[in-house]
Amino acid sequence: MAADEVLYAAADNVATITLNRPDRMNAATFDMADQLRDALERAESDRDVRVLVLTGAGPAFCSGDDVEAAWGDPRMAQVMADLDDVRPPITPEVALLRDVTKPIIAAVNGPALGIGMDFALWADVRLASTAATFGQLFVKMGLTADVTGLWLLPQLIGHAAAAELLFTGRVVKAAEARELGLVSQVLEPAELLPATMKLAATIAQRPPRAVRAIKEGLRRARGRDLNQLDDLGAFVGASLSRLFTSKDHKEAAAAFMEKRQPVFTGE
Repeated sequence: MAADEVLYAAADNVATITLNRPDRMNAATFDMADQLRDALERAESDRDVRVLVLTGAGPAFCSGDDVEAAWGDPRMAQVMADLDDVRPPITPEVALLRDVTKPIIAAVNGPALGIGMDFALWADVRLASTAATFGQLFVKMGLTADVTGLWLLPQLIGHAAAAELLFTGRVVKAAEARELGLVSQVLEPAELLPATMKLAATIAQRPPRAVRAIKEGLRRARGRDLNQLDDLGAFVGASLSRLFTSKDHKEAAAAFMEKRQPVFTGE
């Protein structure tokens, strides 16, 4: 396995995961995918980690698959066999990003194309550099988009806008991405990571169990209509019944009454 195609660092309750093939615009390989999954599982299992930051080294976030290195890899034969199965599996990295229970912030520092855009879309919050671009390029390669583009993208920007990007493979710049609702902030390159880490630190200071319950509630709420709220309400009730008895809730109430800053432990 290639070394250090994904970097991992954790401090102050924040895990930073960096795609690290800057000489190839962080184009994805099988080794990068394996290391990304390892990093996500490590952050998910570490009780001290409360927020994940996903970014890229160098001038790009992730420019898509490395066509030469990935598609020419012998492991591609197994992927093709899996895709030809009666029930092909969801892309493993997509499944893991979908299932992470802790907030993910994407600091999109440059091009996020193809699967790179998919990685960014599964973050709960996306901040972009003015140098960032986004594109679902699959149609240009004669391929279909993954479940991220087909299911998640329309919920973020609407069916028609998503269809246009998917049908054309058009690349959008950061300012348009902000207008579409793909990103919440656009910042100068030097400001991107500091702003991201500041946001991550703010979230990390909140009660972890409450934050994770909110993330799960948002996940369950996605795509529901007015007639499908009873199950969501049941989830809210069950969550509140646990959170009301948590040490963090008691600490929040005590700190409010004592006019001091609370300290949350995740208990």
